[in-house]
Amino acid sequence: MEYEQVLLHVGNSGERLNTRHLYALSGMNREELALFQSVWPNIEASRRRLVMRNLVELAEHSFEVNFDPIFLLAMGDEDSEVRMAAVDGLWENEDQALIGPLVHLLRADESPGVRASAAMALGRFVLLGELEEIDRAPAMLAEEALLEALRQAGEEVEVRRRAIESIGYSSASGVREIIEAAYYDDDERMQSSALFAMGRSVDPYWYKLLYQELDNPNPELRFEAARACGELEAPLAVSRLARMSLDDPDREVQEAAVWALGRIGGREAREALEACCESEDEALSEAAAEALDEMDLLGEGVDISLFGDSDEYE
Repeated sequence: MEYEQVLLHVGNSGERLNTRHLYALSGMNREELALFQSVWPNIEASRRRLVMRNLVELAEHSFEVNFDPIFLLAMGDEDSEVRMAAVDGLWENEDQALIGPLVHLLRADESPGVRASAAMALGRFVLLGELEEIDRAPAMLAEEALLEALRQAGEEVEVRRRAIESIGYSSASGVREIIEAAYYDDDERMQSSALFAMGRSVDPYWYKLLYQELDNPNPELRFEAARACGELEAPLAVSRLARMSLDDPDREVQEAAVWALGRIGGREAREALEACCESEDEALSEAAAEALDEMDLLGEGVDISLFGDSDEYE
């Protein structure tokens, strides 16, 4: 199908969207982008949302497509759902020039959903700054915008929690206190994000709290604690994670424990994963096999003396 015909199809709200045609929007040249830009604002909002959702999904499942010019354009769309999808679609874009537009959305967008998406997206630039893969000045701009959102009186919980998750990458002074305050917040959504941020922090300070949260009655918090233990490669969590991988009543928590065991490594983790591979639960068995592959890729890890069946972590 010719490019002009693709645009006609994309803009026709009365026609069922054929996702195969969207591949023609990948890697557009300057003239094609200009034509797209002239057509896009005239398409009905519901159709723009549908197109954006499909583009994001295609980008997530294929490394061969590149819709970034469309996503960058759509960051300024008048529809908040389109703007949110545009930010989500740029999840792999590490160009530091993107920091300024994201900061603007976080500070000024009227939609809490868009601000939350911008806060999440800024996290990768905080990480890139910590890894010294981008200039320090733009990385600091991202951090300051996140801190500003956290200080903003009356800001929505969804925005604040995403800002906490993103600032978790930062080694700046005061970040530990921010995460700790979120952990002790009455809102379990904030507690969940605090656990998520602990995993990103590369800070063994959080070991004790994470070990405790592996027994939290809330499965969402157990899930985040298990993931964070894996991110931090927390050695004393292995015994508890091993039991969770087989016995936790929540499937997602089980899979998080399996993933964490693969990241931590060591003899006990390997034995636990091998036991999971023997499970009649096909999904659990497959997850364990993938975790063993991850363990082999990363290396065995440090095998240390554990507390056996004891749940007392010192």
